Amino acid sequence: MDSFTATAARMPALHADIAEHPEHYRILTGERPTGRLHLGHHFGTIRERVRLQGLGVETFVILADYQVITDRDVAGNVRDHVYGAVLDYLAAGLDPHRTTIFTHSSIPALNQLLLPFLSLVTEAELHRNPTVKAEAAASGRALSGLLLTYPVHQAADILFCKGNLVPVGKDNLPHVEAARTIARRFNDRYGAVFPEPAALVSDAPELPGLDGRKMSKSYGNAIALGMTEDETAAAIKRARTDSERTITYDPVNRPGVAGLLATAAVVQGRAPEEVAAEVGAAGSGALKKLTTEAVNEYLRPHRARRASLTAADAAAVLREGNARANAVAEATLDEVREAMGMTY
Repeated sequence: MDSFTATAARMPALHADIAEHPEHYRILTGERPTGRLHLGHHFGTIRERVRLQGLGVETFVILADYQVITDRDVAGNVRDHVYGAVLDYLAAGLDPHRTTIFTHSSIPALNQLLLPFLSLVTEAELHRNPTVKAEAAASGRALSGLLLTYPVHQAADILFCKGNLVPVGKDNLPHVEAARTIARRFNDRYGAVFPEPAALVSDAPELPGLDGRKMSKSYGNAIALGMTEDETAAAIKRARTDSERTITYDPVNRPGVAGLLATAAVVQGRAPEEVAAEVGAAGSGALKKLTTEAVNEYLRPHRARRASLTAADAAAVLREGNARANAVAEATLDEVREAMGMTY
């Protein structure tokens, strides 16, 4: 049994325990603010965060602005992306009084954990990390020190708040394993300070983009949560389909059509095959019209709530979240110094 299969097998019992004892868990989750959040984020992670918040699970959401430059030369419009993400979080139902929303660069004590943690891993282990290998290959550039140490930085993100639960997809399991390894090695060497975090594997399906590939900011195939209805219609209109009149769900041979069907289906709570049958021989024009109307109807309440918020609201949320995260990080760093005999 591989690690993903074994982890997935534990999920029913873990979900049951979370529901019964939410106070036993502290979650760390988040994303790199490299662009606007989109439907894939909404269905893949944000809805789950709102659900866990509702259960009473303490949650920390990191906007990892430092990690924007792991695979690029400059941070770009990172401030706009950070504020936009906060507005989408609030519009989706995250409560900043119950969920701590903070930025990487604002938490010095978190980042200082990187130093002792680096002593607990080998260069070979870092090079073997699947994300490091994939990102290095995709960037086409020399491997930077920040990218090489990315798994250790993520371990610091998780462990600074003593997070014991990390929502991840299959591809990110190695990062949780790296954090577990670092926590275990630190505890073995210096004494028990950190929990060994567990992975919470989402059962949300991966939503394809408008071209059938993974929905991604970098591919330009995503429907951003903050788009206007007209912008959404324009994005869907540009989606490439094919010349076959009858609409069928065939992700391999008809990726563009499949992407539109999957998008309409997920916002309507239906199967893609059902949507395809409804459109039938009406063609891609009818499919695009149906998808546009379905997406805009689904996102209308979210966008209305978002429109009532401002950048000042996002800044206020971050001030509160950064202050809370800083207090937690400094307390953890004090424990680390004490365990290592570095208090003076």
